[in-house]
Amino acid sequence: MAEEDETQGSELSDKQKREIAKWFLLNSPAGEIQYVARDVRSVLNDDNVYNTAVSEAFPLYNKSHLICLKMPDRSGDVLITPFSEINENEYLDPRTAQVARVDHVKQVCTEVRPASDEELPSPYIEDYRCVLDAELMKYVGEAYPKGVHSVYCVRGKDVEEPGSDFELVVLLLIFVRLSYSNGSWRSIWNVEFKDDLQIVDVRGRMQVGAHYFEEGNVQLDAKHECKDSTIFQSADDSAISLTNIIRHHETEYLAALQASYSNLPDSTFKDLRRKLPVTRTLFPWHNTMQFSLTRDITKELGIGK
Repeated sequence: MAEEDETQGSELSDKQKREIAKWFLLNSPAGEIQYVARDVRSVLNDDNVYNTAVSEAFPLYNKSHLICLKMPDRSGDVLITPFSEINENEYLDPRTAQVARVDHVKQVCTEVRPASDEELPSPYIEDYRCVLDAELMKYVGEAYPKGVHSVYCVRGKDVEEPGSDFELVVLLLIFVRLSYSNGSWRSIWNVEFKDDLQIVDVRGRMQVGAHYFEEGNVQLDAKHECKDSTIFQSADDSAISLTNIIRHHETEYLAALQASYSNLPDSTFKDLRRKLPVTRTLFPWHNTMQFSLTRDITKELGIGK
């Protein structure tokens, strides 16, 4: 009887199960939440708990990963982000001036409607936003051929003329899926136009995520932040200056990442394993190229050519 009471006492409540399920869902690698959800559903074996968990986790996951969805009429893409959110299920695409309604769990856009005047920035702000969007399109086409980007006004969208501050947010995103791996690049740039100081402050946050799962489970989650500034200029000149700032910092960070990856065989991989494992057999550090992960990374980055 005591053993039975102890077993019953250790049973997880529905709330605990839901929170654990949400944790796994929210920590899914980029592009893999649907697979994790399928496994979570099988483990839970309780549709009520599962449905509650996914309804809470998917919107948070979609917004944090900045997922991109095709509009039903193929008129464009919409990014699911905190900056484009009109309400829980509606998101603005400023480029087409449309609002997309989405199903977070299915990760699809179900319908679109024209954005109202209240949901769009003033013509003065739209000029800055639109020109920056166009300039970034050139950069993204060169640097990230499969990437997407968007520019939002997050503060001061009702400003009608010079004399007031406003803020834009730039998002750049790329997602790549290969046979046994996938990865994502997400960068968020807060651009504050300070009229009184005639300065534009720039704050960037870059995040790289990767998951390699051929005969193993290796994940990368790298983050980097930076700051910069430029003078407050016309819309055209500001767009060029801001794009150059973004290009400079992203190129610099990518170069730093590549340099660290070139040291993987000689340093990082060695730190992932004990010098003498339980088998009492030394790991062949002199020939790490025989392992597929090293080969693939080396080939992808062109190291050793």
